[in-house]
Amino acid sequence: MSSSVSPLAPKNVPDMPVIAGIRLATAEAGIRYKNRTDVLLAIMDKGTAVAGVFTKSKCPSAPVEWCRAKLKGGKARALVVNSGNANAFTGKTGRSSTAMTAKIAAKAVGCSESEIFLASTGVIGEPLDASKFDGVLGRLAETAESGDYLAAAKAIMTTDTFPKVATATVKLGKAKVTINGMAKGAGMIAPDMATMLSFIFTDAPIAPAALQALLKAGVEDTFNAVTIDGDTSTSDTLLAFATGAAAVHGAPKISRASDPRLKAFVKAFNLILANLSEQVARDGEGARKLVEITVEGAKTKASARKIAMSIANSPLVKTAIAGEDANWGRVVMAVGKAGEPADRDKLSISFNGIRVAKSGARDPSYDETQVSEAMKAPEIAIKVSLGLGKGRDRVLTCDLTKEYVAINGDYRS
Repeated sequence: MSSSVSPLAPKNVPDMPVIAGIRLATAEAGIRYKNRTDVLLAIMDKGTAVAGVFTKSKCPSAPVEWCRAKLKGGKARALVVNSGNANAFTGKTGRSSTAMTAKIAAKAVGCSESEIFLASTGVIGEPLDASKFDGVLGRLAETAESGDYLAAAKAIMTTDTFPKVATATVKLGKAKVTINGMAKGAGMIAPDMATMLSFIFTDAPIAPAALQALLKAGVEDTFNAVTIDGDTSTSDTLLAFATGAAAVHGAPKISRASDPRLKAFVKAFNLILANLSEQVARDGEGARKLVEITVEGAKTKASARKIAMSIANSPLVKTAIAGEDANWGRVVMAVGKAGEPADRDKLSISFNGIRVAKSGARDPSYDETQVSEAMKAPEIAIKVSLGLGKGRDRVLTCDLTKEYVAINGDYRS
């Protein structure tokens, strides 16, 4: 965890309201870090629905495998998250650690182990000593309160420079429902179902199948449209919990994601996902610039996404942005290597609204001084027009700086 906050961090942190049916507590378990919290326990009321999406990595962590198996039950009573150790590539030891952690948590909360969900983040390949949770989770269960989401977000940080939280309140039927979210992630970020760790909580009465459908759809243009370095983590986990507590205030019980009464909720839910995923991009390791890449005029949206990701993951593009150089030649390179339909002579490129290339060549009105000044901004918008169709997509990334190399060069030391 960096001692200096990213210059791209949000200027204002929202006040996170209480959500009925959710209690939180954090502690120092000594997993890896000293003198900072590194474990979060979230306790949910009985009947809480759960949904989740996870990494597509073929080398998933033990907690990911645990959650996938337990998700079939559709109900959750507790979430345990630790930072400092990913419990990934740890073989039988890792699986034993998850089982032991779940057993300790189930005893502390008073529920079945099948209702415990786990997430771990940090170093890969180091065994996780689950005995460190013994006693800690019991104390957390006794002291958990229905409030401090910011403290919870801090406890799950690794190389993050700031805690990431978001909230929204909307009408569901005649009742108000709240959605709170938190996330962690700054490196090893590439979209693949879910990127990093993120947890969403709501008091809306939504059935597990409906919540799962909302979550799966919601990540596509949010968390799956963010990349920091092109590397997909072994531990990516995004879980959503719906306590249903708002039903007592008149919120209707929702069994289908297509229920028209969900319209406002879905909009707010997706905005929370978008907000958190943008905060991840703003906190990219060593980042000094937030980069939005829009590709339009592609054959299809999927084609536009692949081209945008090719640009976003190019070290040459990202280092040029870090150097405040509007090097459109590198963008052309990234478009060309994407393997998607493109016509060099129809290609146009702009940086922060200034067109630098048109119809496959430098724009006739190009002004180096004007563009150089625009590249000094903390937020850079790259727009690529292909002129082939109606496909359009947008992804977020950040620049690639010397600090990224420094952070990852000694991550384990």
